[in-house]
Amino acid sequence: MFPSPERSLTRLTAPLGAVMGALLALGMPTNPLLWDALNRNLPVQGASPTVIVAIDDVALRDYGRLSQWPTGLYARAIRTLQEAGAAAIGVDVLLGERAHDLTAGLAPDGAPLVLATSPGAPLPAPLPAPARWGVSALNISPDRVVRFAQTAYPYSGSLLPSFARELGRAAGQPAPLDTRPHLLRRPAEPPAVLPFSDVASGNVRYGALQGRVVLIGVTAAELAPGVLRDSSGEVKSGVELQAQAVGTFLRAPLRTLPPWLLVVLGALLTGGTALLRGLWGFGLAFALLGLSAALWPLGVLLPGVTLSLAAILGTALVALERSWNLRTLEMRDPLTGFGNRLAFTRAAEHRWQHRRTRPLGLILVDLSGFRQVNAQYGRQAGDALLRHLAEELARHRRRGEMLFRWGADEFAVLLDHTTPAEVHAHAEGLQSALQGLRYRDLPVQASVGAACTGPDVDTPTALVEAASRNRYRRKYQQGQG
Repeated sequence: MFPSPERSLTRLTAPLGAVMGALLALGMPTNPLLWDALNRNLPVQGASPTVIVAIDDVALRDYGRLSQWPTGLYARAIRTLQEAGAAAIGVDVLLGERAHDLTAGLAPDGAPLVLATSPGAPLPAPLPAPARWGVSALNISPDRVVRFAQTAYPYSGSLLPSFARELGRAAGQPAPLDTRPHLLRRPAEPPAVLPFSDVASGNVRYGALQGRVVLIGVTAAELAPGVLRDSSGEVKSGVELQAQAVGTFLRAPLRTLPPWLLVVLGALLTGGTALLRGLWGFGLAFALLGLSAALWPLGVLLPGVTLSLAAILGTALVALERSWNLRTLEMRDPLTGFGNRLAFTRAAEHRWQHRRTRPLGLILVDLSGFRQVNAQYGRQAGDALLRHLAEELARHRRRGEMLFRWGADEFAVLLDHTTPAEVHAHAEGLQSALQGLRYRDLPVQASVGAACTGPDVDTPTALVEAASRNRYRRKYQQGQG
């Protein structure tokens, strides 16, 4: 069946939508704002695997400036944590060369110890077991939000392990070294916070520390490196965010869609929505956002915003197509999709001024027996016959030709930059192709007439009249035959 004008652009919008959807998926592979909302509303359930030993304002008042603390003070706190049965201990304070003095007096069979080193510098000399180094870095966005962490950071062509990754590894959960950002999972229960003064003096309950990963770090406001926030918008200290990173690496990693699959989904959503038409895009958009929330607890990061935008983009293409159709509807025949008589008039007038250098040809086709089909089988039968004739004309259409529905059972073919011989040859070809038309038991006769601009055809009306005379002459000859 010949496509209606309402679907005339679908063969263009669907592939165009597929390309646009694929590019959208490539350009927006992550949805941090969506994942922030899911992190905030669907936190990880269960007790936190980490404990923070806070170097707070009280500790600074008790022991003085942090840069002047003796390594023995840290050693006392670490021994307490080892005696309490901590799974791993991290000191998120840059001790530099003093770290070797700290580790020298520790038992080699105690809980593993990770010491922080600054980013953008090589790791210091190796530490004696069970101590190791880790780069204390956070992925801080321009808005001072920490959403991601890495297991490693590059330096001089090599990868240095991150502080959080080394703590996870010390606790028995090794993660591969790579620079891929890992989304920080927000725990439903924040880690317990113990004052450094209590831990250094041994005034702690061992049960709160046993089997936990313990981070010693600064929470005092005067030493905080500016205001940092997690994905929920809460203000956090650096050590609290490191604890969140450790908790992330201790759990099964979140899974993301491979880039090729994301591109395929974006193309299918935009192209498919443009093909389906209607308001499917909005329904799919809501469904994809819901699917993102459903997959979140299962550890799957679905970029629901990107895929929703891909679906809505398909609907937008449908809206643009319909807008275009509405603008051109006054010059379209709704049954066949061809231009109507008004469209023919404008096309002929537009090209008429160039007829001497680019001659115009016109072929007129009408049907004898069309009214009998309508009378015997109804208007739907007549419409089907007209659509069949339109299909035949479109099938024999040549480059540069324009097709129009001229009347109830008449069609026009306007040829640009042609010669009289070419016009009459094409008319003969159409006459032969349309021989033997029937609708059920009723024969239908097509009559084809042709004319071309010349000295005796000086107006569009004269061109139409010349083609009509040729058509009636042929019809008369067919009647004589």
